Amino acid sequence: MEQSTPPNRATLRRIAHRAMLERGLEPDFSPAAVAQLARVQAVPSPEKGARDLRQLAWASIDNDDSLDLDQLTVAQALPDGGTRVLVAIADVDALVPRGSAIDDHARTNTTSVYTAAEIFPMLPERLSTDLTSLADQQDRPAIVIEMTVDSAGASTGSDIYPALVRNQAKLAYNAVAAWLDGQAPMPRAVAAIPGLDANLRLQDAVAQKLKASRHEHGALDLQTIEARAVFDVDELRDLVVEEKNRAKELIEDFMIAANGVTARFLAARNLPSLRRVVRTPERWERIVELATHLGETLPPQPDARALETFLTKRKAADPLRFPDLSLAVVKLLGAGEYVVEIPGQDAPGHFGLAVKDYTHSTAPNRRFPDLITQRLLKAALAGAAPPYSTQGLGALATHCTTQEDNANKVERLVGKAAAAMLLASHVGESFDAIVTGASAKGTWVRIFKPPVEGRVVEGFVGLDVGKRVRVQLVHTDVERGFIDFKRMPDAAR
Repeated sequence: MEQSTPPNRATLRRIAHRAMLERGLEPDFSPAAVAQLARVQAVPSPEKGARDLRQLAWASIDNDDSLDLDQLTVAQALPDGGTRVLVAIADVDALVPRGSAIDDHARTNTTSVYTAAEIFPMLPERLSTDLTSLADQQDRPAIVIEMTVDSAGASTGSDIYPALVRNQAKLAYNAVAAWLDGQAPMPRAVAAIPGLDANLRLQDAVAQKLKASRHEHGALDLQTIEARAVFDVDELRDLVVEEKNRAKELIEDFMIAANGVTARFLAARNLPSLRRVVRTPERWERIVELATHLGETLPPQPDARALETFLTKRKAADPLRFPDLSLAVVKLLGAGEYVVEIPGQDAPGHFGLAVKDYTHSTAPNRRFPDLITQRLLKAALAGAAPPYSTQGLGALATHCTTQEDNANKVERLVGKAAAAMLLASHVGESFDAIVTGASAKGTWVRIFKPPVEGRVVEGFVGLDVGKRVRVQLVHTDVERGFIDFKRMPDAAR
């Protein structure tokens, strides 16, 4: 009897599970964590002295199917033409005590792992998608980050405090973006809340000002391609590109601003913080070469403002190929990392965002560094000693950086396994591609349709990041996530 082939999703889940274990990540919660979860009965009360802000027009904007809602936003117009922006962050620490079994799991993985087949949450879903989520139409305790922004997009004041909030409308990126762009009618959830439409337009306006202000200081406008697996029940059908849009940028701009406020808040109270940094580019000379090949000039030393000017010009001149250039620049900038900012010392900033003070604080359901930061904030608000020693924070910074890298590798492996499934019947075919990595470890390219990355196993000599080539698919291996190409003789461009 012919043996049936397991569904694509089941195969990818198995690969993900194996890859997590191989990289020191725990795909399953321990019996102790499960037992702790069973003892959690209800949403906790807000912190002592918390403000009751449930009457505000709070809304969440996230992916269509997201339930682990970390933040809500609302804006208030001020008489002087400025805007007060409030960002509510889920109080995860209230139900995940430091040193508990659930906290141990979160500290081990440090992040939720988003694979093509399954999400492996950092916290049990009963918490992250329910009790610690800022769920639709539910009262929840939160930490509110308040920012005052003037008419030019500059920050003129800020505060952080505990509050009780209520999500008035659970919204989705694509629907909100289409409405803001005038391409679709107002989402029903927006229309159901009086004044929410005007509030969202106010939020959009101030987010645009915040972004413009950052870009004036050299924040990079990058547009990379991210592929999402599309299943028909459990069978993989396609990989589609996830596009940036106006609603995603709104949330991104608010979170960047909120993370800056958080870092400065802790520094002002003489507490250490876990900073997110991207140091000056590892391969600036190659970025300079890319610019020269495109008829532009960059200074010999890393300069964020000059790089942003170059990127802006290229986006306007060649929008279709701009994602390829962005991908090359991202690869050459180098990875982000976590470091400890000790009061009185000076940690590196974030080169890509052109900000000096930056932490991760806005996604405590999904990232452990944000939960660490939340505990530091609550200590600051209570006038208490920090819950972590400087040495302990240093070890956590290194661990979080390592585990983030491991999680990214698992996600990439499962993504490549999915891509290998799609391409298995196309061995021998040729594709246009761009070089996305070139080092002693190997040379990689990304083809354009479907948007898939693979290794160049033949003809890679002389290839470098950003070069466009013609390649032939020679081999796929789903289990190992291998997609192998060889460079075609006429590929030089």
